[in-house]
Amino acid sequence: FLESVTGVGISALSAMLLVIGLAGVAGTWCIGQLLHTRLFSILIVIPLVMSILAVAVIALGSAPVPVALLLLAWGFFGTAAPVAWGTWLSRTLPDDAEAGGGLQVATIQLAITGGAAIGGTLFDAIGWWGAFAFGAALLCGSSLLALVAWRTTRRALP
Repeated sequence: FLESVTGVGISALSAMLLVIGLAGVAGTWCIGQLLHTRLFSILIVIPLVMSILAVAVIALGSAPVPVALLLLAWGFFGTAAPVAWGTWLSRTLPDDAEAGGGLQVATIQLAITGGAAIGGTLFDAIGWWGAFAFGAALLCGSSLLALVAWRTTRRALP
């Protein structure tokens, strides 16, 4: 995508990947400051923001500077998300954190496998933007599920 659609060379591609990684470090650090008080807000907002970023990449895919900025944001939010998942898991299953962690790893692996299969099929059938659009839809669904979980948890508390 970055070479064929955005049109960046190898040096720019390497720089973009470095920026994604550095933004991920920053996102991981920043989220640690917020998890104590805003866990469900984070679980709702991160996938929603990432879906907006995916749609923006579809719209701006051929413009290198906007795509680089979108990837910076993607690295920031995308790397912070698993930290929130782990925190949610440890709070939800305090006595079964190891079993929950195993289930989380299996779920992530299944998501990667399914995403590669469906994303590849969409890429072949309708083009690169199909995989991004499908990802954006899944991220919106994830945000909605986090909202439902938050409301359910809130009602269950005395």
